[in-house]
Amino acid sequence: MPAVAIRAFSATTALGRGTDAQYAGLQARRSGLRRNDFGATPLPTWIGRVEGVEDAPLPEALARWECRNNRLAWLALQQDGLPEVLATMVARHGAERVALVVGTSTSSIGASEEGYARAEQDDAGARRFPDDLARPIVHTPHSLGDFLQNATGLRGPCITVATACSSSAKVFAQAARMFEAGVVDAALVGGVDTLCGSVLFGFNALGLVSRNPCLPFDANRDGLSLGEAGGFAVLERAGAADTGLQLCGYGESSDAHHMSAPHPEGLGASLSMRDALARAGIEASEVGYLNLHGTSTPANDMVEARAVDSLFPPTLHASSTKGWTGHTLGAAGIVESVFALLALEHGLLPGILHSAAPDPACGPQIRFDNVERPIRYAMNNSFGFGGNNCSLVFGRTVTA
Repeated sequence: MPAVAIRAFSATTALGRGTDAQYAGLQARRSGLRRNDFGATPLPTWIGRVEGVEDAPLPEALARWECRNNRLAWLALQQDGLPEVLATMVARHGAERVALVVGTSTSSIGASEEGYARAEQDDAGARRFPDDLARPIVHTPHSLGDFLQNATGLRGPCITVATACSSSAKVFAQAARMFEAGVVDAALVGGVDTLCGSVLFGFNALGLVSRNPCLPFDANRDGLSLGEAGGFAVLERAGAADTGLQLCGYGESSDAHHMSAPHPEGLGASLSMRDALARAGIEASEVGYLNLHGTSTPANDMVEARAVDSLFPPTLHASSTKGWTGHTLGAAGIVESVFALLALEHGLLPGILHSAAPDPACGPQIRFDNVERPIRYAMNNSFGFGGNNCSLVFGRTVTA
């Protein structure tokens, strides 16, 4: 596929706001997880909560979209020079030629939960949302996309991708296809998901939440730690003389196997990784770092490790970074793409936090310790419910 230039990127997670905070946390092996303090009756678990969201209301002009998810989106959008780079894209191409493609799993469902909890009875005896939450756009999956379109002034195609935990990885693939089709010349891509009762208690009902900090690929892992995050990247059609960070390939697949469990042989995961490598035009041995989906559930980690071992040499450095941030659901794709881009930019290949006992069922590619070395290509896996898979290959142009 034609290369796509990455003009700017950023993530805001439990580690802090912006790429400097992410890099510092990864380098120091400092986790952002904490004991759950979210909600009136906190579930006994650990979470990756972003500090300061409660104290950061939206600007008055954007009050129509007020909710936790859009607050986090606004915070994340202000980091790492994103507004300035977006302004450059609009000046260069026009607002109609800059797309907005964002991923989310639950969008603003936290506001809907609050609306039901505070529902009032009208004169006719019917229950209705209180006036401050009677804003229909906030209670739809497109709340995030509509908010960002109005917050940025972008007038190109505005698309919300909601494919569970692969959502904000698939936004890169969607933008690349629009570039190739000639529909747009640049795009703001990303994703946001925030903590809410539906997420915490829903995953717990599936038996997937650990009471302890998650242990990806550890022999003693027993479930995930949930988190929240927001992140963005500004993409542009790459020119022949472009250097720097690029999206080189993407791969997508569907297991068509089960609503919440991966294919036991990792067939969908293998397909998405092979597809991404093929589009990038590289061999598996050329990938220096692979950020795994690695949720810390027994089935997910084993299946993903099996798929990786069938494709990559033992020398690959592969790890899950969810011990730093928690599983940020629809934001996982953008957050972990940012981690892959930081690995390319700085040569810091993260290991795995908290895990200490390697699972013999997982291959030699799984690394617990951080390593520092320059790499040319990095990959990110994001796999969602329903067997919805996306793999991305990022590259760093090496100049003579």
